[in-house]
Amino acid sequence: MRDFRDAKTMAKTLRAELERHGLAGPTHSQSLEIVARQFGCTDWNVLAAKLNAEKAGHEAIALGAPVPVLRIFSLEQAREFYLDYLGFDLDWEHRFEDGMPVYLQIERGRTVLHLSEHHGDGTPGSVVFVPMTGLDAFHRELAARDYPKMNPGIEDVPWGARMITVVDPFGNTLRFNEYR
Repeated sequence: MRDFRDAKTMAKTLRAELERHGLAGPTHSQSLEIVARQFGCTDWNVLAAKLNAEKAGHEAIALGAPVPVLRIFSLEQAREFYLDYLGFDLDWEHRFEDGMPVYLQIERGRTVLHLSEHHGDGTPGSVVFVPMTGLDAFHRELAARDYPKMNPGIEDVPWGARMITVVDPFGNTLRFNEYR
């Protein structure tokens, strides 16, 4: 996903795409102004100042979303639970060589998880809190799947939210939370 540091590239891409479709596009300067407004700045000068501050190190630290690493003991059981039941997609899977433990990344929406068979990666019994919207639809989706080991309900929780709690085959808990 691009951010304000990609503004000049975005302006060039805008112009190139409009030209590719035979449309008379804005000038480079106008493209920069459009991109600046897309980032919530009043004009290119404001965004340029933000870029210069970034270069000067004033905003050099940018933390990304954390990715929990959950310990698993069976790839087959992990696939059945996370992919087939919870509806995550497999992004990638890695083994150093055949017969070695597996490490994989799964995602659904903006939630990314790493699952690992490696000793020392994660602790069985970990908890992952997943903020979400569409809890009722998610509940119906889970109920419609053939997974006899789990039948979670929706509970009201005291922090003004509703939650579905599931426990994977390895003792890890996922709490899907929707604020009211």
